[in-house]
Amino acid sequence: MIKITCNKQELVEAVTNIQRAVSTKSSVPALEGILMKARGESLFLCGYDLELGMTTEIPAQVEESGEIILSAKLFGDIVRRLPTDHVRMVADNKNMTTITAGASEFSIVGIPAEEFPDLPKITDEISVTLENSVLKSMIHQTLFAVAESDAKPIHTGTLFEIEKDVVRLVSVDGYRLAMREEPAKSETEITFVVPGKTLSEVYKLMGDEEKQAVLQVGRRHISFGIGNYTVISRLLEGEFLDYKAAIPASHTSEAVVKTRAFIDSVERVSLLITDRLKSPIRCYFDKTDVKLSCSTAIGRANDEFEETLTGEPVEMGFNNRYLLDALRNAETDEVKVQLNGPLSPMKIVPKEGNSFLFLVLPVRLKQG
Repeated sequence: MIKITCNKQELVEAVTNIQRAVSTKSSVPALEGILMKARGESLFLCGYDLELGMTTEIPAQVEESGEIILSAKLFGDIVRRLPTDHVRMVADNKNMTTITAGASEFSIVGIPAEEFPDLPKITDEISVTLENSVLKSMIHQTLFAVAESDAKPIHTGTLFEIEKDVVRLVSVDGYRLAMREEPAKSETEITFVVPGKTLSEVYKLMGDEEKQAVLQVGRRHISFGIGNYTVISRLLEGEFLDYKAAIPASHTSEAVVKTRAFIDSVERVSLLITDRLKSPIRCYFDKTDVKLSCSTAIGRANDEFEETLTGEPVEMGFNNRYLLDALRNAETDEVKVQLNGPLSPMKIVPKEGNSFLFLVLPVRLKQG
């Protein structure tokens, strides 16, 4: 039995978030549901698709405590459309659940809570605490470079390197690399790889308030404590790229550019590129400006913007999307673009400090 009343808005927010960890199609009906437990003065909600789990609690007036699984999609659709501010839920011994709000009443069939799989238990865990805003920014600046294909499953995640006084996140996908680091205090040194899908969900849960995110890292799983949510995920296993060897140690040319001007210029010459008509963008770094050009079957575009170059002029080609992703995630007004000839990766770093580093592999240009 369950008998509870709770605030509609709090329930809708919790269900909407938890739903993202629920299987949309599974041969096990319980995995398509949200596990709910009424206890004390709160309602506990949990979604789990055997790879990613999410839990939260919201305040509730509990008249009778108990637990049940309800279809995430149906229950979510119902509570979002209820007319009043308060929702009452009553589940009987046969799992028939009645949801009422104002004049609206729904009766839906639930599933016994025993059918829900247990969430992984994280043992021998190592705990790391980071400011919410710091972790959010770190995920944002590295998630775009996570591999989308499973050619190397380990690269569909982001490498976390936690050292005594620094936390570093690294993503690679074969065409680019993104690295972000922040000072942090840690008792232990550890490296692990978190799936990109998990980090995407963690990012969505993070507000901008000054709270702390707590990471509990076990041998095979990790949990993120964010506000009143906990996200549990498996870790990826395998050999991550030796990224330090991939980063060029030196450069022969360095341009200081305004990030916005570079983005605008690339976006303009990219107007001729479509899904069917692909072509690299030709970038010529001269002493005082960068000249961009692109030609496809439908036409040709030229553009330029100012910069200051030290070293030799360089001409190289880039995939427009990879170049734009790196520039848009720079989050600083000016960046340093470090080059080492036309066939070596472009390195983008902040004008001051070393909080991030992006590498974009060039594309071979046809002559002429």
